Amino acid sequence: MKEEKKTFCRVCEPACGMVAVVEDGALTALKPDKDHPITKGFVCHKGIYGLDIHNDPDRLKVPLKRRADGTYEESSWDIVIPEIAEKLKNILERHGRSAIGGYRGNPMAFNTLFGPSYGALMGQLGAQKQFSSGTQDCSNKFAASGAVFGTQTLHPVPDIAHTDFLILLGENPAVSHMSFLSIADPVGELRAAEERGAKIVYINPRSIETERFAGEVVHIRPDTDVYFLAALINEFDRLGKIDRDHLTAHGRNWQALLDFEKEYSAERVEGITGISAATLTDLAQQFADAPAAAIHMSTGVNMGRQGTLAYWLVHMVSLVTGNLGRKGGNFYSAGFYTRASKAGTVRSSPEDIIEGPYGTMRAKNSPLVGLPANLMPNYIMDKREPIRAMFITGGNPVLSVGGEAQMREALASLELLVCVDIYRNASAEHAHYVLPVAGAFERPDINITGLGLQYRPSIQYSEAVVEPGFERKPEWWIFSKIAQAMGFKSMFDEDDGQKALDPEQELWARTDAMLRSRDLSMDALREQGTLVLDPTPPEDTYDHVQTEDGLIDCFPEAFASSLDRMEKIFTELNQEPGDQLKLITKRDVHMMNSWYANVEKMKRKERANNYLFMHPEDGARRQLKEGQQVRLKSKDGEVEIELKLSDDLMPGVVAVTHGWGHKHSGGMAFAQSTPGVNINALLPSGPDSFEPLSNQAHMTGIPVEVSRAG
Repeated sequence: MKEEKKTFCRVCEPACGMVAVVEDGALTALKPDKDHPITKGFVCHKGIYGLDIHNDPDRLKVPLKRRADGTYEESSWDIVIPEIAEKLKNILERHGRSAIGGYRGNPMAFNTLFGPSYGALMGQLGAQKQFSSGTQDCSNKFAASGAVFGTQTLHPVPDIAHTDFLILLGENPAVSHMSFLSIADPVGELRAAEERGAKIVYINPRSIETERFAGEVVHIRPDTDVYFLAALINEFDRLGKIDRDHLTAHGRNWQALLDFEKEYSAERVEGITGISAATLTDLAQQFADAPAAAIHMSTGVNMGRQGTLAYWLVHMVSLVTGNLGRKGGNFYSAGFYTRASKAGTVRSSPEDIIEGPYGTMRAKNSPLVGLPANLMPNYIMDKREPIRAMFITGGNPVLSVGGEAQMREALASLELLVCVDIYRNASAEHAHYVLPVAGAFERPDINITGLGLQYRPSIQYSEAVVEPGFERKPEWWIFSKIAQAMGFKSMFDEDDGQKALDPEQELWARTDAMLRSRDLSMDALREQGTLVLDPTPPEDTYDHVQTEDGLIDCFPEAFASSLDRMEKIFTELNQEPGDQLKLITKRDVHMMNSWYANVEKMKRKERANNYLFMHPEDGARRQLKEGQQVRLKSKDGEVEIELKLSDDLMPGVVAVTHGWGHKHSGGMAFAQSTPGVNINALLPSGPDSFEPLSNQAHMTGIPVEVSRAG
């Protein structure tokens, strides 16, 4: 029997609508949902090729158990769950709760039912040492919004449809859509904005693919965006464009902000950023004079050394010009849970920044900002209180975190490593147990990731398109079963001799409660499939500020030490040699981190490898030619890689696509046959390799040397 079922993509934030074709219980095709009220038939090939991942013969089918010789044998849930529980009990008895930790990968952000069950197990284990991929790409945003707005879940999005001037920093929508802005077909939206007269400017170290469709690029040297933004505000003030009445009505400490920005004039920063004072002044003039202007930044800035300060200044650019909470400016989109901004309330203070065991860092005060993943090897191999048992769920820190060699050594030292995933990936090669999970189309879900970030708010529910194949189980089942085997409270407990509610039904009760804030319910959502919600009026943005006095903090006291660090880094940049190369990571339209490494369709011909991209002038200066093998070296490591010359990059910048380096990924045959180079092996790790304000890793603007290999 052949049938079609509505579902949605779970690769990135827009959650584009798709139609799944199911024949005799098997998923045989995915296609765009042309009737979807929000995405209207748009879906990129990453979503469509989710079919290839679902049907990949290398996907885990049954629980695996590591043999003494390092190979794996097939096992069963009845064997591995009790064994894992017994080993955890033994480690707890001998070493206490500090000996257990966890790492959550990016896919878990797209899995609604994962969090409660994982959190319940970790909480009962007392496992406080929690790491996640968030400190690789976005923890700075939670830290900045928490300090500025009093809530980590308020992230104003640009009103592209109505803006007259738009600045986008560190993002390339044609390749990777947009982050912290859930929007279908962003290129189409940008093209439409330009066609009606809006000006769009991308601030980026390379001429990005999106420029071919709309807008223009202004090149900036990597990891200097914070100085550009500071100088932009300085120019607003110098040009008399600051809306002081607006600031007084909605902000506090704004005079301290303006006094601080005087240190960073357009003339002072041009040598650092590579953007001339005249260009910066022109941008400031156009932005301030536009009837409505908006600004947004993404991972290309997040992953620098000062992502939190940069995001703070993005908020300030919008606020000081009166564009925050204005049609065509930036606004908060409330989504299906209208109390989300209140749920993210935090009280930031200088005490958030502590001297930890490995230097200055942010104290863990929120599920959204965890320990620095760059310190995971340090915590695992700590001489006083090492982590001895670790859960890695939907993640691959061996390849996604800086310092591959240190991470491999650390994982190999664990007494117990449990990897919960769809593949036996590079990290799982070190695991004692590898547990197979239900994939995106084998579980029910909602588009949870876009909450509070959707350009056009909606909520979609998808039943499992097909039943989980083989012995695969959803994450909530796995963690609840381990909790039950430990003797902890679990989803499978009986109440006074009566069988508990269906566990999955109980998990959805949380979402049902959130929907009631909109006078909706899970029953209504299941019946409709997709509910389109009323947009939040832009002026309501200020109602979601959660500071004690309801005012936006324009100059948070918690940033004091980082502002000193900002000036110190400025001095260091000024002293760098004029020919210093800086490495950035490059997004690829055919890859999604390391998720798609085993999909043959994504790696055809030249795409079967990754490369070092360099401006022709830099190549000629070093007597390097296209196609040569070169040695790429940082202070933390070196690799050999094939060179490609490209004038898309500004001189002095080199780029490598990340998500590669699968030489030792024995559980992913095609990925291992086309391994590429893990560029993160060159990134710093350990102390001083992350921004103290947010624990965000330093992953871009890395000083490197390039020479002929051999």
